[in-house]
Amino acid sequence: MKFVIPFSPVTKKNSQQICINRKTGKRFISQSEQYNAYERASCLALNGSYRKNIDFPINLAATFFMPTQWRVDLVNLIEALQDVLVKAGVLADDNSSIVVSTDGSRVALDRRNPRTEVEITPL
Repeated sequence: MKFVIPFSPVTKKNSQQICINRKTGKRFISQSEQYNAYERASCLALNGSYRKNIDFPINLAATFFMPTQWRVDLVNLIEALQDVLVKAGVLADDNSSIVVSTDGSRVALDRRNPRTEVEITPL
């Protein structure tokens, strides 16, 4: 199965913020608005035809086309992608018994059209 997420990839770990619970006054770590917007838009882009709830071993190969040449952590991008795929219903879970490998994943540059191209192949 191949599909494209037509938005600039955002890492999950490098975009966290410290918030304060209004009721208790305790601090907690939350994802940034930038990541939350990316997650919402990506879930909407993955319409019903991709919601397979995959629960068998797969290889997840992704090419992340970034808008700038800033160095990014591929592992963080893959982790954010897996979380989006679970939330969108494409994957049942992102544990190691389902996503067995991420061979073929890489980062590329495309200033005009940043996106994520994903290929899921069963093992």
